[in-house]
Amino acid sequence: MLEQTREDATSPWHQGELAMQRSVGVVERMDGPGRNFVRKAMPEQHRAFFPMLPFIVLGAVDTKGDVWATVRAARPGFMSSPDPESLDVDLPRDPADPADAGMEDGDAIAMLGIQLETRRRNRLNGVIRRTDAEAFRLRVGQSFGNCPQYIQPRTSVFVRDPDRPTEVAPLHSGHLDHRMRGMIEGADTFFVASYVDRDNGERQVDVSHRGGDVGFVRASADGVLTVPDFSGNRFFNTLGNFLVNPKAGLVFVDFETGDMLQLAGKVEVLLDSPEVTSFERAERLWRFTPEEIVLRPDALPLRWRKESADLLRRSRG
Repeated sequence: MLEQTREDATSPWHQGELAMQRSVGVVERMDGPGRNFVRKAMPEQHRAFFPMLPFIVLGAVDTKGDVWATVRAARPGFMSSPDPESLDVDLPRDPADPADAGMEDGDAIAMLGIQLETRRRNRLNGVIRRTDAEAFRLRVGQSFGNCPQYIQPRTSVFVRDPDRPTEVAPLHSGHLDHRMRGMIEGADTFFVASYVDRDNGERQVDVSHRGGDVGFVRASADGVLTVPDFSGNRFFNTLGNFLVNPKAGLVFVDFETGDMLQLAGKVEVLLDSPEVTSFERAERLWRFTPEEIVLRPDALPLRWRKESADLLRRSRG
């Protein structure tokens, strides 16, 4: 499935992404969007977008090669763009965060800027340039926007100074307990990180949003998660990465308590499973087997309130 053709050699997509696009017959159709919308620098609207955000979603790879997704919060303005190829991020190191081990100088990471109240989101990846433990500069490798599909509108407020970390210790586990299962089965949103090592030696990390109705992620008795994949932009960044490197990092946020559940493990893409019919609107499935689990109570200083899209439109109207 990952056999390269002559036409693929100059494609903006890697072999996993091309294989996924080929599976639905859109390789030629997606060639143009890949060249036009996946940029090596941020457009002006992205440079203005990131400084407005009170939190950022990150994907990073630790020293063992495991990938983690995380959410970090700070006062708006903690990110700024001195030029289209750079994003400065004022975030101190956090030893309680398993993703922090993949944020050394020279490490490849991914970032997702998402504004839940407006359902805007923009993604980028690149390499960290770090001079101290309080901040880093991301040199942009790829920058592109995403549509607002499947984003549940929410408004947020800070409940404590974001510079003051929680006093609650993280909980490490090898299996899902009742509390963790409740976070997963009650979620309408999570974030997923993945990565590939390209033929040119560069590591390309991605982190993206996944959303659906409450309960759209199912946990089996043995702790394996089954996730539906809905119709999207056909970039297939996440599933394409999975085909090349079947590792994933997931993070679930309890928007009412600020708790975070982070999981790292292995993944399998199911293109034609008969089980897909039991998930409304799903086009395919993927299964995630957690190998490392970290529950971080009160990790985030933000609390979110879910809003209807109609209410938000009226409030802005």
